[in-house]
Amino acid sequence: MADSLKIDFQAHGKVESGDLIVFVGENLKPSSAVAKQLGPKGVDLIAKAAAAESFKGKAKSAMSVLIPSGLSVDRLVVIGLGGEKDRSDVDFVQLGGLIAGKVNGKLATVVLDLPEIEVTPEAVADIAVGVGLRRYSFDRYRTKKKDDDNGKGAGRLVFSVADPAAAKKAYKTREGTQQGVIIARDLVNEPPNVLGPQEFAARAQALTKLGVEVEILDDKAMKKLGMGALLGVAQGSVRGGRVAIMRWNGGKASDKPIAFVGKGVVFDTGGISIKPGAGMEDMKGDMAGAACVVGLMHALASRKAKANVVGAIGLVENMPDGNAQRPGDIVTTMSGQTIEIINTDAEGRLVLADVLWYVQDRFKPKFMIDLATLTGAIMVALAQEYAGLFSNNDELAERLTIAGKATGERVWRMPLGPEFDKMIESKFADMKNSAGRFGGSSTAAALLQRFVNDVPWAHLDIAGTAMGSPQNEINKGWASGWGVRLLDRLVRDHYEA
Repeated sequence: MADSLKIDFQAHGKVESGDLIVFVGENLKPSSAVAKQLGPKGVDLIAKAAAAESFKGKAKSAMSVLIPSGLSVDRLVVIGLGGEKDRSDVDFVQLGGLIAGKVNGKLATVVLDLPEIEVTPEAVADIAVGVGLRRYSFDRYRTKKKDDDNGKGAGRLVFSVADPAAAKKAYKTREGTQQGVIIARDLVNEPPNVLGPQEFAARAQALTKLGVEVEILDDKAMKKLGMGALLGVAQGSVRGGRVAIMRWNGGKASDKPIAFVGKGVVFDTGGISIKPGAGMEDMKGDMAGAACVVGLMHALASRKAKANVVGAIGLVENMPDGNAQRPGDIVTTMSGQTIEIINTDAEGRLVLADVLWYVQDRFKPKFMIDLATLTGAIMVALAQEYAGLFSNNDELAERLTIAGKATGERVWRMPLGPEFDKMIESKFADMKNSAGRFGGSSTAAALLQRFVNDVPWAHLDIAGTAMGSPQNEINKGWASGWGVRLLDRLVRDHYEA
């Protein structure tokens, strides 16, 4: 959940109190606007303090001067932007996170006039988004909170910019994306006793306040549709499964929708093929794909995206009770294809199989992208730096790669071919849900491909990036909200009318 920091935008002018944050390159020289703000004494102060602190102005470095002589502010914070190469490729969202990490007072003013870097209103908006993401924390269940928790609390951050009105307008279009990431983080961080399939579906239902049409399928409706693969996973839990269908109609009535599908296993014990006990508490995050889709739909509806979008999430709990499915069972999917259960811990692909088929059959989308914390194998291949990308469409894969580079939510294309499809053949059914440890991510994707027909499709395996991933300037928690910014950028750049 976000804190109570208030963000404002104002024109360049004299700053009289609070923290003053400015930027320099490796030559330690501020921009002309900042030099004017500081005056000769302030510029000289930076040089002297840098010599004393061995501050070189390198990228992401910072130096603080308390009660700076000759200035009326309480603290001067100088942030380094590095050399020419660093300044040519600034990630403004990450820069916003860096700024937020340096703010510890009730009032701070950031002079966004950067040496040799153009700061457009959109860049200012991205910086503001980074601030909000950095200051996120999930503490609703802590009855005792530290007074100095990350320096959070009520406060005001002012961005001093060339065009405050334009910056404010740009931020309004980005604010929904920021909130979408926070919604996704909140969902992943929730404890599993609080967030079951029904409760998760209710969170999706709340999007109706933004004009999203939401339809919830319960066990009875799914049984009628023939979703035997999803229901097979759900049958081991006393909490029934759900599918939530979210629709944002912002494009032309004649336009085909674009579709996003999320795996929502609210808790994954592994079922009868039970997981080891150590670390099992992290399996509350096995619904991060579904969380991303809900956050994305919030982002798109908030800025009234000019596109028709379908978001679909399959919500189940994978438990090992006396009614749970067994290795050796065969389930019939909505498509009519049958799957032999080899390992009940390979459950996410069963959930996605039915939801993917439902979406492509009912909505005939322009393309589909699914997100799932699907395999540990993808972490062996890509660690926690990239999400695995599998696709039957080169153009869609390339656009996802470009959006990943732009947002820092990077993807890496992995192989998907007939060899992997052959590996999931079963002696007793049309396919089996696990082909063993070799090529585990690719064989899982091969199974999913059997449920998309000829629709352009991409599968993102986010097991390494959605939870417990390496911390950075905009995420200091456990759940990252990975995918919301990536897919929002994809829609914004390529698919809005």
